Amino acid sequence: MNIICRNHTTKVESFMKKIGFIGLGTMGAPMASNLLRGGYQVTVYNRTAAKCQPLVDEGALAAATPAEAAADKDVIITMISNDDSIREVFYGKDGILETLQPGVAVIDSSTISPGLVREIAAVVEERGASFLDAPVTGSKPAAIDGTLVFMVGGSAGVIETHRDVFDTMGRLLLHMGGNGSGAAAKLAHNTMVGIHNVALAEGFSIAVKSGVPADKFLELVQNGSAGSKQAELKGRKIIGDDFSNQFSLGLMLKDLKLASALSDSTGVPAPMLGLAKSLFQAGYTKGFGDEDLSAVVKTYEEWIGQKIGAGVDKE
Repeated sequence: MNIICRNHTTKVESFMKKIGFIGLGTMGAPMASNLLRGGYQVTVYNRTAAKCQPLVDEGALAAATPAEAAADKDVIITMISNDDSIREVFYGKDGILETLQPGVAVIDSSTISPGLVREIAAVVEERGASFLDAPVTGSKPAAIDGTLVFMVGGSAGVIETHRDVFDTMGRLLLHMGGNGSGAAAKLAHNTMVGIHNVALAEGFSIAVKSGVPADKFLELVQNGSAGSKQAELKGRKIIGDDFSNQFSLGLMLKDLKLASALSDSTGVPAPMLGLAKSLFQAGYTKGFGDEDLSAVVKTYEEWIGQKIGAGVDKE
């Protein structure tokens, strides 16, 4: 017997999996919420404990430590902001490794360095558990809608065993290879996202400073050869001076720094990555780090002396 849930077909027994979810930021909270709506038993942990309450109101249990969240679970999911924080969650006092049991699947959806992924994967597997690096793309709206795209490194067999969990949070899973390949793919992907945002900001600036209305230019971009997902997602936000956070400029800068380290370690020249990183660094230095990554355009607006959307009817 199968149950159709949120447009996914999932076996009944998968609904009884116990999941520990650690990290309830912009992406983690809606991901955990979708798991609850999917029928899973979810225990949540966040360093700022107050972020657990909305999920507790939806039926989650709250844990006081990562170790407690990880204890007696079938699947542990982490969604943490950076390498230092993920190290603390796994290796620190009351960390995941204190209660990790054989047979558990650890799914890390953070964006961290591939080297750290392989290090943690080795430690997890020494304990008889499995590790998948499974970062996502789609930002906050896709996390809410359950339409994330997962790029996964690790065992194909483990992926298939827990495909129901992925399907509850996302619309597509791409197996990239062994441990570390998911993380590497995410950094390469976000290199392009950062570059595309800078390209959009630069194109807008040239057009607007030349007297071309921003809305007309965006229409051209979306129907011409310069079209991109970032133009689709961020164009109207830029014109509307709306930098509410879907994925922050600060996190994009962190990802570009990780991507730069990866390109250095692999010997791949990445001049466009370097330029994008510098522009996001400039935006971060100006105080835009907690705004949406599209706020990189604000640096350009300072350079041209006007808002991109000035004079445009935003109704």
